[in-house]
Amino acid sequence: MRGNLEVQSAPSRTGGRDVLIVGHDATETDLLTTTLELAGYRVAGTAGTGFEGIEQLTRRPFDLVVWDATLPDLKEVARGRRIPPEDRPPLLYLITCEYLHTLLPVLGRGREDYVTKPVRAAEVLARAQILLRGRHSAGEAGEAVYGDLVLDAVGCQARRGSRALRLSPAEYRLLRHLLANAERVLSKEQISRHVWGEFRASEAIEKLVSRLRLKVDREEPALIHTHRGFGYRLGRTRH
Repeated sequence: MRGNLEVQSAPSRTGGRDVLIVGHDATETDLLTTTLELAGYRVAGTAGTGFEGIEQLTRRPFDLVVWDATLPDLKEVARGRRIPPEDRPPLLYLITCEYLHTLLPVLGRGREDYVTKPVRAAEVLARAQILLRGRHSAGEAGEAVYGDLVLDAVGCQARRGSRALRLSPAEYRLLRHLLANAERVLSKEQISRHVWGEFRASEAIEKLVSRLRLKVDREEPALIHTHRGFGYRLGRTRH
């Protein structure tokens, strides 16, 4: 996993924000600690179980929590004590692709995002930056924003600019997955397993992407792009 670490020390733009890492894999925690600290964050706490993570959150404030969604005690945590939304920092889940369909907010309502395992340094830093920027912007909790594209996770709605996007459940899940992985190419298999929880034929995925593109990309610039032989990406046009 150390081979994924490609972060160079640079002047901090994070303001030394405090991060809590909750995970049971010591190697992964070490990688995340090094990645975040090289980028200028302070890893102010670590926890090996969900209950330890909750305990730390109740004792002191953090600016961001990185939380392993495969923790064995996650269900027990969900049934126990929750953090009030006004007190809960942004939350970045770590999860494997096959368990994406099980990912539900378990710490109470608030801003959250995820990255898939094995973790990549650049992706963790990018998602952390977006979560922290959103915390201090005018956007409401539960919104994912990319340019003029906004997804409201609370109301399961989306809009581009002032225009509402009337999405089917499958289109909504696809858009959320693309937004959560903005600027990253997703394979058809990744998309299929996230949207339907199983692998489906290429034709079904292509039709779904086409329907979503017709709704999202009525305005310029186009945001949904095809990378032939690889998959699909939400982001700006690459030159």
